[in-house]
Amino acid sequence: DQAVVIFCHGYKGFKDWGAWNLAAEAFAKHDYFFIKFNFSHNGGTVENPIDFPDLEAFGNNNYTKELDDLETVIDWILNNENFTKEIDKNQLYLIGHSRAGGIVTLKASENNKVAKLVSWAGVANFANRFPKKEALENWKKDGVFYVINGRTKQQMPHFYQYYEDFKQNENRLNIQKAVQNLKIPHLVLHGTQDESVPVSEALLLHRWNTQSQLVLIDDTNHTFGVSHPHLLDTLPEKMNEVVSATIKFLLQ
Repeated sequence: DQAVVIFCHGYKGFKDWGAWNLAAEAFAKHDYFFIKFNFSHNGGTVENPIDFPDLEAFGNNNYTKELDDLETVIDWILNNENFTKEIDKNQLYLIGHSRAGGIVTLKASENNKVAKLVSWAGVANFANRFPKKEALENWKKDGVFYVINGRTKQQMPHFYQYYEDFKQNENRLNIQKAVQNLKIPHLVLHGTQDESVPVSEALLLHRWNTQSQLVLIDDTNHTFGVSHPHLLDTLPEKMNEVVSATIKFLLQ
C-alpha cells in the first residue's frame, strides 16, 4: 500500500502553481499517493484555478478555514472506499509551502492521524505578519486592506475578519506551541536566500523541536528557483534538491 502525501500551497498560491505538478510526479514515481488541492478560499474557481477571479473569497480566507479545508481533505482520503486498497492509512504525511508550512504544522499537532510532517520555506509565526498599530487601526476602520499581486497586478483584498479570526483562535494558531508538542518525525527545509520568509524562521522551528531535521538549501529563494509559469519539463536544480531531501526523509 502507498503512503499518502498531502501537499498544501501557500499564500497567493494554488495547487498547479509553477512546478508543483512536476514535484507531484516525482513523488508519484517513488510510489507515494500524492494529493494536492486548492484551499477553498484561495481566490481561484473551478473554471479559472490559476488567476484569482474570486477576490471576495480571497478576502474572506483565514487560517482556521485553511485548517478546516485540510481536515476535510484528510477525512476524504482516509474514508474514501475507492482508495482503501491503495493507501496505507498509517502513513499519512503532510507537506506545506510557505504559509501552509504553518498550517500543516498546526494540523499535525492536533490530528494524530498525521505520521510525518514537512515544512518547505515555512513560517514560524502568524501573529507578526499582521499590520502594526496604526495600519491595524486603519484596517479595522476601513474593513479591508489590499495587497498587490505582482504576477496578475490585482489588488487582492483582506477583510478585517482575517485578523479577528486570528485573535479569536490565537492559542490554536500558535505555531511555536504546536512545534514544541510534536511527537512525529519533522523536516524543516528552507532556502538560505529566502526573500519572503527569512531563514531565521527555519532555525526557530528547529530550535523549538530539537528532534526535527533541518535541511538548508544554499543560494536559493522562497520558491527554490521556480516561478510561474514553469515552462520546462524538468524541475529546477534547487527544487529537485528539495524533493530529493523530502523523499529521503519520508523513507526513513
